[in-house]
Amino acid sequence: MARVSSQRPQNIHTWVARELGSRIVSGTYRAGDYIPNEGNLVDELGVSRTALREAFKLLTAKGLIESRPKLGTRVRAHKHWNMFDTDVLRWYFDNNPKPEFYKDLYEMRAIIEPSAAALAASNRTEEQLAALEQACVEMEHAQIGTEAVYQSDLAFHLGLLTATNNVFMASLGMTIETALESTFRLSSAISEEFEASLPGHRAVLEAVRAQQPDQARAVMQDILTHSRAAMERSLKTFKGFQT
Repeated sequence: MARVSSQRPQNIHTWVARELGSRIVSGTYRAGDYIPNEGNLVDELGVSRTALREAFKLLTAKGLIESRPKLGTRVRAHKHWNMFDTDVLRWYFDNNPKPEFYKDLYEMRAIIEPSAAALAASNRTEEQLAALEQACVEMEHAQIGTEAVYQSDLAFHLGLLTATNNVFMASLGMTIETALESTFRLSSAISEEFEASLPGHRAVLEAVRAQQPDQARAVMQDILTHSRAAMERSLKTFKGFQT
């Protein structure tokens, strides 16, 4: 039987959705599996059928499960999961995702962020440039081992997406904020790695300031290449994963 968290919020159906969602993304319930019937889950989790059904609605909306008449509720194929959903991403990171998950995330970032840097160089406002400058300064002054390291890095990358002045880019940043912060925690876990990344971030800022999209794109691509390598080293160092 899967472990049930003892931390239950007032919103019971949200807690149930997290419990079941975590089991799905961690592979306890695999794609194609039928999850236990309502009666068994009600007894195991100690919740009402109403709370369970509301949780099922949440998981269905996120693409994780589907109900099949007379058969039950089963886990959908991975291709149907909403990987940009903040809850789904949080459940992944709460369950120590495999290196392949991080590889996929970095491949997605490599497609989006260099182009975002180029757009920001073309479209940014003075106010947005000032926000990027502030995030960069905070990165440069962040004390290793503190939350400031991750939060300043996150602020820089989200600020860059906002500075594209493209509503889809800005929305994407807010959507995958959890994923970005978690990857920054890994790639910056070794102090030397974080310190080595600072000149690159400053170079992106200067390219955006000078409105040089090609330079901004190239430097951001270089940052991601080194960040991915740092993340892989961190995975091996701190989790013992083989990438």
